[in-house]
Amino acid sequence: MALGEKITTILNGTIESIRSVIPLSMTIDKPSLFVQPFTQTSISVLIGITGDLRGRLIIEGHETMFGKIGETMFGMPLEGEMLESFTGELGNMIAGNLATVVSQKGITIDITPPTVLVGQTKIYGFDKAFRVPIHFENNGELQLILTIDNE
Repeated sequence: MALGEKITTILNGTIESIRSVIPLSMTIDKPSLFVQPFTQTSISVLIGITGDLRGRLIIEGHETMFGKIGETMFGMPLEGEMLESFTGELGNMIAGNLATVVSQKGITIDITPPTVLVGQTKIYGFDKAFRVPIHFENNGELQLILTIDNE
């Protein structure tokens, strides 16, 4: 499978995973290519990807958006360390689901444990990156970022 096909499969698999894990109504924009650095201003979760494709999956958004997702899933507001822990676990659920989805399409990936990034952060050191905005009805948005390392 060519690199472009792998990237498309990973992006589509991530979107499918997000739809199955997050129980909110959402619209998803088309992916766009961007150059480094990736800059975040609030909170994100980073999951490393190895195997048939090497890179990182980053889900970035405002704390209130992650809080709304957590409240919807668990029925109670999440703040502070609980919110940060939930953000990591949400990334883990999405990436774990992604690994299963793409394995059914012939791509083998492994994922690293989640790394939660809080505050202003810049990430460098990738070859290509794709951004997919995900809008939640009346609730805000998340940014799905897929970085690809040099093959």
